[in-house]
Formats: sequence, C-alpha cells, structure tokens
Amino acid sequence: MASKFPPFNPDALFQHATSLHQMERLDEAAAAYAKLLELFPKQPEVLNALGTLRLQQGRAQDGVKLLKQSLSIAPSQPMGHYNLGIELQRQGKLGEALLCYDRAIALNPRDADTHLNRGNVLKDLKRNKEALASYDRAIALQPDLASAYWNKALLKILAGDYEEGWRLYEWGWKSGERGSTRQFFQPLWLGEQQVAGKTLLIRAEQGLGDFIQFCRYVPMVEALGARVVLEVPASLVSLLATLPGHFTVVEKGQPLPEFDLHCPVMSLPLALKTTVASIPADIPYFYVDAHKQEMWRQRLGARTKPRIGLVWSGSTTQIDLNPCSKRSLPLEALQPLLRLPLEFHALQKEIRPEDAAMLARWPQLRVHQDELHDFSDTAALIGEMDLVISVCTSVAHLAGALCRPLWVMLPYSPDYRWMLERTDSPWYPTATLFRQTAIGDWSGVAGKIAKQLLDLPFPP
Repeated sequence: MASKFPPFNPDALFQHATSLHQMERLDEAAAAYAKLLELFPKQPEVLNALGTLRLQQGRAQDGVKLLKQSLSIAPSQPMGHYNLGIELQRQGKLGEALLCYDRAIALNPRDADTHLNRGNVLKDLKRNKEALASYDRAIALQPDLASAYWNKALLKILAGDYEEGWRLYEWGWKSGERGSTRQFFQPLWLGEQQVAGKTLLIRAEQGLGDFIQFCRYVPMVEALGARVVLEVPASLVSLLATLPGHFTVVEKGQPLPEFDLHCPVMSLPLALKTTVASIPADIPYFYVDAHKQEMWRQRLGARTKPRIGLVWSGSTTQIDLNPCSKRSLPLEALQPLLRLPLEFHALQKEIRPEDAAMLARWPQLRVHQDELHDFSDTAALIGEMDLVISVCTSVAHLAGALCRPLWVMLPYSPDYRWMLERTDSPWYPTATLFRQTAIGDWSGVAGKIAKQLLDLPFPP
C-alpha cells in the first residue's frame, strides 16, 4: 500500500527552498518549490514563494498567475498583495496595483514599504496630494526610509515646491539614487558658508544631461567671489570650454587641484536657493565651435529643406523600467514625422539594434554617430538644425542650453524637471513640451508633432 506521507519532510524542504531563494540560486529553489506543490498544490505560502521567484526570473505571466492563485486560497497575506502590486505596477497596471497595496495596508498598516510604493503609484496616476500623504505615512513609520524622502523630493520639485524639494533631494545620497558619496577632507558646500576668496570644486554626478542643465549655476557661484573647479566626464570637456567664466576644467579621473569646499552639481539649486521664479535661464550659456560648425555645414551640403534633428532614445536607466516614465520610444513610432517633406538628422550617438532595420528603410533620416566624438561635435551639428525634436536626454538639454528651437517628447509620468501640465519650461525658454496623454502612447505625441510641423514657418 502506498504511503500517505511524502518521502521528505515538507517543512524542512520549504526552509531549504527558501534558503536557496535567498541565495539567488533560483533554479534550484524553483525545483524545490515545485516538488512541494506536487503534493501540496494548494499551499498558499509555497505558491506565493514560487510566484515571487518567477517574477525575479522575468516570467511575469507565470508569477502573476501563482500569486493570484495563492491569494485566492488565502487572501489575508499582506506580502502576497504587496508582491502582486509590485509586478502590476511594473507593467503599468496602476489601478490594479493600487488595489493590491490598499489590501496589503488593510492587513498590515504599519509596513512603510507598502505606503511608499502606494505613493509611487498615486504619483504616476497624478493624484499628487494622496501620493504625498503616502510618502509622509511611510516616513512616519520609518523615519530613516531614504527612498521615501527621495520620492517625496521628486514630487515636490515636479509640483514646483522647490524650497522643500531641493532640500529633500539630498536624501538621494542615502537612497543610492545619486550614486555613491565621495569622501573629501574638505567640507561640503550647500550655501551656508561664505565662498568669497575660496576655491569650490563642482563635480558631475548622475547623467550627462544633468551636468549640462545645472552647470548654468557656475557664473552665479563665481559672482559670489569663488574660484571654481569643474570636474567633468571627458565627453563634456570641450563643450565646457565655451561656458562663460574663469573656472578650471578637470577631466574626471585626473588629479584635482587644491580646493576648499566641494558641491555636487545637482546640489547647486539648493545652495543658491532656487525657486521656479528665480531659475537662471539666460541662454545660450554654451556656444558652438565655429570651426566644427563650418565642418558640419560643408558635410551636410546645401540646405534644400528644413532640417530637423531627432533623438528618440537614450541610455536605459531605472526610470525606463517604469512604463509610465519610460522616456525612449521605438523609431517606428516617428513614422508620421518621417513621411513629411523635411530633412531629418539623428543627433544621438547610440542606435539601438531594433532601430537599425528601419533606418535602412528611411534614407531621409541621416545618421552621424561615427562623427559625434563628444558634445562639442553634437553642439555644432545642432547649430545646423532648424529644430531639435528629442526625448528627455542630454541632447535635449544641450539644444536648450544653446538656445535652439527645441520640442521635447515626454512620457505620461515625466521627469521632475519638466514639471506638470505646462507646455513650456522655465529652464529652457526655447523649449515646447509634448506630453503623453495615456501611458505609453507615443503615437499621440508623434501625431501632434507631425501636425504642428506642417504649420511651422521655417526660415528660408
């Protein structure tokens, strides 16, 4: 007669599977969970664990199915609702994700991470007051939860509350969103100390576009009487030579001269007490190298049509994993533009493999990636364009800083610097913003841009 008992200790096997899971030995853990489910197919803890593991493996459909099965058997699992909410949020199913977080909070109202993620969903739903309340609740429950302060900072800046937003932005160091903190013997400067007669190191952080946008503060710091040293990536060195001022530029990785204070470039709005009304927007603050622009003029030849510079994708960051804030789009989505009788030029250096085939079918879009060695080359090419149309990348910031006509394509939940609803930007007076009206709807953006291009009076 067959035994009624399994040939192993279920509790011991579950503990073993959990240990394998924690060590990220996912295939072995999955096999152990599956073995348990063969004999206990309705065990909610195992279904939840295997569902979570499948999500980690990128098998979203299997993971969601297992999590929902677990919750149908035992709905009083706060972590089950939380895990399902994370995946639905990742897929852009915000309404369903919010329900999951609400259920998790009803079962465990003191979990700070659930309140934080609920706040992020509400932010993407543009229910900002409720989002702030969720962030504040997360902070009340866990006063050192750096990511709650960070997300609150982004929402505050997005909404135009710069005073509190830039102050909270400093939590980005503890949350890891601003990279790793560099240790200097010299003090950090956030605007408290006098800088007259002192040397201030301003260093790059995060993306290249961030430095292009915020180096506009250098003349303001020099006006306070400071000597400025700029530490920048190699691709920005030539461009920074055109920024007005008497500062010293040092390529990142090279020895630094002596300095008295240091300030990360993204802390300058805080240090200089920026409000929306006081944003320094005197443009241009970069200039094109005349020799390089002449080279581009000869390379492009005689102008027979209006010239449009295009940027449709940038480097993938954590933000791009959220479909609500994904800033890149497939080149195919821009077909309504490319069919127009205009001359198009790709201003981006990196071309994604999935776009290469379409480029071959659209010869009216000229590619210059082999000639774009640094940002001074890109600046000179931008100087030959009548209009730049770009997603939120460093090239958009460069075009704005050069005072060139700029149209920016923004996702449904935009980066904090573009603020809410408005079609203009206080950072770049020549910019016009085109926003998604539905999550992932680049076709609507492209159609609106194509229509406006037809009505645009280009110079002869």
